[in-house]
Amino acid sequence: MITIVAGTNRPRSRARRLCDLYTATLQSLGAEAQVLDLAELPVDFISTALYDHAGRNDEFNRLANMASQAEKLVFVVPEYNCSFPGVLKAFIDGLPYPGGIRNKKAALVGLSSGTQGGLLALTHLSDVLMYLGTAVLPLRVRLPNIDEHLTREGELKHPLFQELLRQQAEELIRF
Repeated sequence: MITIVAGTNRPRSRARRLCDLYTATLQSLGAEAQVLDLAELPVDFISTALYDHAGRNDEFNRLANMASQAEKLVFVVPEYNCSFPGVLKAFIDGLPYPGGIRNKKAALVGLSSGTQGGLLALTHLSDVLMYLGTAVLPLRVRLPNIDEHLTREGELKHPLFQELLRQQAEELIRF
């Protein structure tokens, strides 16, 4: 099972719409996929699921188990202030260590309303994942100016973006 992580807790996010597209792409290639949406995190998870409270929040544990039990991961990450969202970092920090996502394989997709397509966000996330022992697929897809190319209904109108996501999905299946 490939788990696709919507890397923000913003409700109805662009990242979530891209996760749904990525799921459909993987399924068209014959792979099983599911979405782990950080919008489903308990609002108080930092104080009820981390550190001394590890293992005590059932809803956090459900999402953490989705990540831990995944064969492979895809992180769809919006750029927030030249990095990835803090909620994604807090979620990763709450995963079991060592363990959690250690020895997993991951693909990264960045998106931004600007022209860099989440370049810095993906670089920062790559560093964190590699520190944790997660292998990162070299093809990192960056989707700049996403508001111009992704509809509210979740249709990606840019043919090159569609092709890059498909290429990455194919490589992830072989990875």
